[in-house]
Amino acid sequence: MKTYAIVPVKRFGQAKQRLSEALPARSRIALMQAMVTDVLIALRRASLVDGVLVVTGEPVAEQIAINYNAEVLADPRDLGHSEAAALGVQFAMSRGATRVLLVAADCPAIDPAEIDGLLATPPEGPEVTIVPDRHGTGTNALLLTPPDVMSAAFGDHSRARHAELAKAAGAAVYEAEPSTLVLDVDTGEDLSALQARLDEVRGGASHTRGLLPRIL
Repeated sequence: MKTYAIVPVKRFGQAKQRLSEALPARSRIALMQAMVTDVLIALRRASLVDGVLVVTGEPVAEQIAINYNAEVLADPRDLGHSEAAALGVQFAMSRGATRVLLVAADCPAIDPAEIDGLLATPPEGPEVTIVPDRHGTGTNALLLTPPDVMSAAFGDHSRARHAELAKAAGAAVYEAEPSTLVLDVDTGEDLSALQARLDEVRGGASHTRGLLPRIL
């Protein structure tokens, strides 16, 4: 089984608008650079991930991907997470992927061992595994077998929406909550939760960990 991890990345200048009350624009851009870097490092260290693809219209994200041996698919229209995911799925299938893991770019604490844990059990047929955000309503990751078993539909309340789409596609539906992958960063409260997590554990998220004391 060949597994591709797909990371859609918005243009940094348009990302994390909900953090505007907590961070100025320059700090938000620096945070996105750090988080994308840490996500790619973790995915490259996961032994069961065969390829990593970044779908982006952001030149800096493209260079980060190249630096960490990820493939890049241009997303010049930057239409959104779901659209970028669809582009990535088609690209991964052209490379022979038999399943894909769609991963949010703002989960810098992810542990490669937890990624491998998600991928460890071979699927018995069409399957969708949903990883929610820490609030339990959004989606931080989707594991799709086969890659085109359903179309992703990210956004508010996407956890329930993805479950319904998977059922409608006739796929087995599972949910998983790896402690490091449920931590995304959209708001000031999310940023505080991430900081608390990084204070509790050693290792991982080195770029984000080093940046936060300088911008908070």
